[in-house]
Amino acid sequence: MTAPAIWPTRLVSDLVTALAFSTRLPLGFMASRVDHDLARASWALPIAGVLVGLAGALAYWAAFRLGTAPLSAAAIALVATAIITGCLHEDGLADTADGFGGDATREPKLAIMRDSRIGTFGVCALIASFGLRWSALVTLAEPALVAAALIAAHVAARGMLPAFMRFVAPARPDGLSARVGRPPATSVVAAAVVGLVVLGVALRPLAAISALLCLVAAGVFMAWLTIRQIGGQTGDVLGALEQVGEALVLLTTATVWHAHA
Repeated sequence: MTAPAIWPTRLVSDLVTALAFSTRLPLGFMASRVDHDLARASWALPIAGVLVGLAGALAYWAAFRLGTAPLSAAAIALVATAIITGCLHEDGLADTADGFGGDATREPKLAIMRDSRIGTFGVCALIASFGLRWSALVTLAEPALVAAALIAAHVAARGMLPAFMRFVAPARPDGLSARVGRPPATSVVAAAVVGLVVLGVALRPLAAISALLCLVAAGVFMAWLTIRQIGGQTGDVLGALEQVGEALVLLTTATVWHAHA
């Protein structure tokens, strides 16, 4: 097969792989025919974020059009995004919070993170995550603003994951991160570019720049924290980072809009 023929095949394979990993969309037949190289396909994670953000935006719009108050519509939007992702990233956030807060040493932390049961730290982290994102959507209120913020948040939060995977080594020799491996530089750059473009298009310039700075700071802080806590990253840490990034973009957008309303 020639290089021009391989390129579109890999493009489709990467998109299907990213969607199969990030969502619960019924991709059965298509997913069975791709190579599932998630490291290479990581550039498409922000593309999956577009669909997740759109699902939340459509749920919010439908609720709003039916006369639902922004308080309830915001909750419905978050439920929609949780359903389409199967709470993938929320699970990672809860496990990371339990592990980092549950013990003082590395091995017990990793064991706690692998435990499917949720603890106090995990519950509190989920309440904080949903509460912060919900409050930001309620502040924005207008369906168009909510849609732009949701799409920007889900895309940009996933856009920084490949860089984190490449530059922070896995914490253990097994597990999701170790199996996936380091994304190639091209995937890291492509994911970052998609995130930057969507931030710039969807948000006001001040909100986009502020969100970008917050995401960079969050990525650096999470890298330092996870190396200090468990010696590297895991799939749960990546989920936690996505949740942090998502909340930061939504909060930044709401803050800038409120300040200039």
